[in-house]
Amino acid sequence: MAKFQTLAEAVGENLHDGDTAAFEGFTHLIPHAAAHEAIRQGRRDLTLVRMTPDLVYDQMVGMGMARKLVFSYAGNPGVGLLRRVRDAIEKGWPNPVAIEEHSHAAMANAYEAGAAGLPCAVFRGYRGAGLAEVNPNIKTVTCPFTGEILAAVPAIRPDVTFIHAQKANRRGDILIEGIVGVQKEAVLAAKRSVVTVEEIVEDFDGVHPNACVLPRWTVTSVVQVKGGAHPSYAHGYYPRDNAFYLAWDKIAADREGFLAWMKENVIDSGPDAFAGRAATLSGRA
Repeated sequence: MAKFQTLAEAVGENLHDGDTAAFEGFTHLIPHAAAHEAIRQGRRDLTLVRMTPDLVYDQMVGMGMARKLVFSYAGNPGVGLLRRVRDAIEKGWPNPVAIEEHSHAAMANAYEAGAAGLPCAVFRGYRGAGLAEVNPNIKTVTCPFTGEILAAVPAIRPDVTFIHAQKANRRGDILIEGIVGVQKEAVLAAKRSVVTVEEIVEDFDGVHPNACVLPRWTVTSVVQVKGGAHPSYAHGYYPRDNAFYLAWDKIAADREGFLAWMKENVIDSGPDAFAGRAATLSGRA
């Protein structure tokens, strides 16, 4: 049953050194505030799982939190590469990071298998692709009914999943509107889950019919963090901060510049900083 907590409490209780952790949100509702709190608490030796690692994992890897990445496509969307991730993989700074790369389809199916309590995901995929040559966790199986050769990957079952959403009600149910990636499956696949939200309301009156609702019994902790997805966007609250994604390429290019930026804007800051940034974008400042 969901508990209402502060961000520091939720991260402190649910994310531990050595965990497999997913911070999910597909271009939309990326849980940056939760990731920044994990950075402030100095978590280490994590296996970080995410479809499309972008700035949030560039920051976490650059701060030495990760020992392994399980992912599909790593890049700064619309800009280029992830400089801190590349530095860790190629040069071991600040520490070496192992990688397990998949396609988007494989990651989505693996989360769904984890949510269903299955050991692996079986799907059509990877035909003609070279990832299986470098990823030993991509296997093939033969369908016992048709004889068709199918791809198989291990289920993803994180110790903890973090997502951001628009609303929670007073009971702890979660409302997600707009683009939905694998947030629901990632929560259901995890042992524990933390959901940061823009606001807490009495109830979901007039909910849009395509909304994704996670019932309170699927969620460990709920935290209100206004602007908690910035610089990604929250449908109905604030747009994507495209200027920041462009600026990040220069910030992350230099190790010392990166560390200085992280100290000023993450280590010495707090979740309240997200509200101001998002409010400026939305015109509510």
